[in-house]
Amino acid sequence: MKRFVAYSAAGALLAALAIAAHLSASAPALAATAPVDGKAIFATNCSSCHASAGQGAPGLAPPLAKNPYVTGDPKKVCLTVLHGMTGKIVVHGTSYDGQMPPWKDALSNAEIAAVVSYVRTSWGNKASKVTEKQVKSLK
Repeated sequence: MKRFVAYSAAGALLAALAIAAHLSASAPALAATAPVDGKAIFATNCSSCHASAGQGAPGLAPPLAKNPYVTGDPKKVCLTVLHGMTGKIVVHGTSYDGQMPPWKDALSNAEIAAVVSYVRTSWGNKASKVTEKQVKSLK
């Protein structure tokens, strides 16, 4: 009887270890599917030019707040983030002639979708969110 109890305890311990190993091995995969924080990506990569509230910087970067380009065709906004933008643009009657860098090599599709969605739904902007699949289709 003592052997049976010992074997049962050993079997339970092995089963618990196997479950723990499985859970720890799948933890990175679970973390990778966590939602991406578009606000944090904007703060890290975009706010230095476009300002924390999307108001832009005179002579440097146009405002994103209440900007018809931002709330318009989501494909154009995604392409701008992916490939950057150079040349003169006019926003709210003010001309900007700067350069926005491309982010396609620095940010993942999920990160680009998250930041574009954040910009399209913040500071009074009311536009649809963008999916990772939409971004991927534009690369």
